[in-house]
Amino acid sequence: MTDIEIRILGPGDGAVLSEVAPDVFDGPADARWSAEFLADPRHHLAVATDAGRVVGMASAVHYVHPDKAPELWINEVGVSSAHQSQGVGKRLLAALLGRGRELGCAEAWVLTERTNEVARRLYAGSGGRETLEQPVMFEFRLGAGASS
Repeated sequence: MTDIEIRILGPGDGAVLSEVAPDVFDGPADARWSAEFLADPRHHLAVATDAGRVVGMASAVHYVHPDKAPELWINEVGVSSAHQSQGVGKRLLAALLGRGRELGCAEAWVLTERTNEVARRLYAGSGGRETLEQPVMFEFRLGAGASS
C-alpha cells in the first residue's frame, strides 16, 4: 500500500479532482463547480490521495453570523470502499477541524442519520459529542440543478 497524502485544496487545485475513485463523491466532480468551490475562501475541501488519485474527501464551509463567533459546518466525508477502515476519514476530518481552528471558529458541527453507525463512530472517535436534540431537515427545490 502506498502512503496516503492528506491536503486541503485551494484555488487552482481543480485538476486534482480529475482523478477520483468512483465512490468518493456522490457523482463525478464537475470542473465548473469544482473551480467555483475552490475559489471561495469560505469553502474547504480536504482530500486524501493515493498515488495521485483522490480516494477520500471531506468538505466544510466556515461562516459568520451577526450574533455568533465563526463556525465550521462539515458537509460530508467520503472515502472509497477500498480505503475504508484505515483511518483516512479520521485524518480528513482532523484536517478540516485544524482549518477551522486556524480560522478562529468557535465550533464545528455535522449532521448524519441516526442509522449511519460508521459516520457516528467516525465523529465520536474524532472528539465529537453527539447531541440529544433530534434535528429535522427540510429541502426546498429551487430550480436549476435540482434533482427530482
